[in-house]
Amino acid sequence: MSFFLYFSGVCGCCGALRPRYKRLVDNIFPEDPEDGLVKANMEKLTFYALSAPEKLDRIGAYLSERLSRDVARHRYGYVCIAMEALDQLLMACHCQSINLFVESFLKMVRKLLESDKPNLQILGTNSFVKFANIEEDTPSYHRSYDFFVSRFSEMCHSSFEDPDIRTKIRMAGIKGLQGVVRKTVNDELQANIWDPQHMDKIVPSLLFNLQKLLDGSASEKEKESPVELTERCFRELLGRAAYGNIKNAVTPVLMHLDNHCLWEGKTFAVRCFKIIMYSIQSQHSHLVIQQLLGHLDANSKNSATVRAGIVEVLLEAAAIAASGSVGPTVLEVFNTLLRQLRLSVDYELTGSYDGSTNIGTKIIKAHEERQLQEAVIRTIGSFANTLPTYQRSEVMLFIMGKIPVPGLHPVLPATGSGPDGTRMIQVMLLKSLVQTTNMLTALPSSFLEPLLSFSLTEDPEVRLLVLQILLSLIDRHDNRPKFANISSISDISMLKLKVDKCSRQDNLFMKKHGQQLYRHIYLGCKEQSSGRQHYETLFTLLGLLSVELANEEVVVDLIRLALALQDLALTTDEALPVYNRCAVHAVAAAYLNLICQLTTVPAFCQHIHEVIEVRQKESPHLLPEDVFVDNPKYESPLVEGGVLFLQSKITEVLGGSGYNTERLATPYVPQYTDYCFAFNTLYCVWLPLVDSVGMEEQERERRRQVVEKFQKAPFEEIAAHCGARVHKNIILYPHYSPDSIFFVFVFLFDCFVVSRPPPSPSGTISSGYGQTQSRSVPIYEMKFPDLCVY
Repeated sequence: MSFFLYFSGVCGCCGALRPRYKRLVDNIFPEDPEDGLVKANMEKLTFYALSAPEKLDRIGAYLSERLSRDVARHRYGYVCIAMEALDQLLMACHCQSINLFVESFLKMVRKLLESDKPNLQILGTNSFVKFANIEEDTPSYHRSYDFFVSRFSEMCHSSFEDPDIRTKIRMAGIKGLQGVVRKTVNDELQANIWDPQHMDKIVPSLLFNLQKLLDGSASEKEKESPVELTERCFRELLGRAAYGNIKNAVTPVLMHLDNHCLWEGKTFAVRCFKIIMYSIQSQHSHLVIQQLLGHLDANSKNSATVRAGIVEVLLEAAAIAASGSVGPTVLEVFNTLLRQLRLSVDYELTGSYDGSTNIGTKIIKAHEERQLQEAVIRTIGSFANTLPTYQRSEVMLFIMGKIPVPGLHPVLPATGSGPDGTRMIQVMLLKSLVQTTNMLTALPSSFLEPLLSFSLTEDPEVRLLVLQILLSLIDRHDNRPKFANISSISDISMLKLKVDKCSRQDNLFMKKHGQQLYRHIYLGCKEQSSGRQHYETLFTLLGLLSVELANEEVVVDLIRLALALQDLALTTDEALPVYNRCAVHAVAAAYLNLICQLTTVPAFCQHIHEVIEVRQKESPHLLPEDVFVDNPKYESPLVEGGVLFLQSKITEVLGGSGYNTERLATPYVPQYTDYCFAFNTLYCVWLPLVDSVGMEEQERERRRQVVEKFQKAPFEEIAAHCGARVHKNIILYPHYSPDSIFFVFVFLFDCFVVSRPPPSPSGTISSGYGQTQSRSVPIYEMKFPDLCVY
């Protein structure tokens, strides 16, 4: 008995001699762990830690020791109590010595995360998240979170059998990664969380969980929780990325999409990059675009479906970036897309990625390449339309400069695609320009002139695309669909056209370019290969000019043009097929019916409607209702009497309403002799002389005769002689070498200045022999046309 009392006394004495912090820690644990933390004793422990912060590291070490022992003994109730105590101490204490306590805390969290028990993993994660939300007063020089990045990433990929537990583990992993990012991203003393070694684990883990919703393999519960949580975490990560970190954050996304073949589905890839573009700071958008462009180039020899997926993503990303900061990336986008377009055409025509037909080369699927080409065209047009007007104008000029001209500067690599590839590129680049809208008057001549020249090529598809580009550029009030069904209706108010007063900018544009547009409309109607769609588009172009850009002078010119088209259909000099003649008559009738109602001159409308009524009875094949149908009924148009629109009658009725009678009475004749056209005309004839070096004597004599003809013959005769030859080939000439162009300018100068200098304003003077001679004007006093002045 005495021994027992003695032993008890010794134990009591030893208990009393234990450090106070240990006794305070022991007191927070109840006898039954189900009772939970002893709150009163926890308050005492917290007060002690705040009063003696130097003891905080020892408190942490002792709690860590107890927790390790309880984990080993599977006393999980006490483990939970220990972690709750640690959490409360962390929340309450922010002293300078907290770093050592944190080390003990992280050691315990690590112990829990290393456990194979899901509940302990989740418990450790929750404690870490609470810690991550604490702003520490003092930085840590030696703390490392590498283990936590790896472990939380692993938990994000949990394959636990029970789906509910698997979901909880994955959610814990996502929260843990979010905590790591929050804890480290603003701490300059920490290892850089943006380093590839960390991003290559964090980003794929987030994408893996984000992908679950779109795979259709997730439960309803997963759709509501992990996916939303993952997206928030992903957005937060990207939102914290500085300029120098964007690349490291986006590269793992590209790699993940590559490794899991997710470009081909497009949906998930597009969603990922929408999240990226809307989450990062807007001034960093161009960095993402540049990475996508580089990735597209890196996949140049991958399957067409992969490249198409990247292009679709680029389309969405570029559209978002255009509202922020794109900067010099704009032309890089289009340059890359055009390069990929050329490669795709080459692949389709040659059948391989390297131009060879060796056994074992990857088989090209033509339909997939065409889908890629359509995606590229759609991307070019859509992105261009998101840009400000000035940038859009630059882009259109850039694209126009990339359109290949046969025999001059083919842009396709010499791998066998040849003329077919050149034509395909022409068509596709023109298709990309079709999607640009409402900016005709903002375009420079350097774009409009080569575009119009393409409308004179022999290829009917190219001509049609040029017309469609013009329609999209002119249409500012969405009037184009209202002209889709060409007809001679008696009341155009049914079309509900939107007509605004012509602005000063519109007037200037038509003064400068109106004659070019009229000429190309007229010549377009003369083409034998034009079909129904061409004539319908030409009518729409006439209609849009009337409602978008027409003042009184333009209206007169358009009426004269319509009457000239009627004369074109009547003449026997042009070898137009019967259908084309009927179509031209129908276009002229439909347009005069439209313009007479727009001018609201009753006598004008009466004459037009009378002629239309006669045609309906006697010659329905001269009206659009019988010509522009699926099975047109037409015959050789024997046109006479009342089925013709009379220029004299129209001049009379419009002159009485204040229109320019002199202009109305003057038949329209296409102007071929403007400066640019004159240059092309002369160059067309002179070109063989430029390129023929080292000819025989007979060739020199022929050249002398040509030069003599150009020096002595009237200019109008030269232009008339060459006009028919030139108008089909005009697109070729602006692309010759600078040396050739310089030579022609010298030649022009010799023909028009040196040989026949302009007379002085005072007329003629008498020579010493009683004869008159022209007074030469010194070169430095001459006024040259703007085109000849550099």
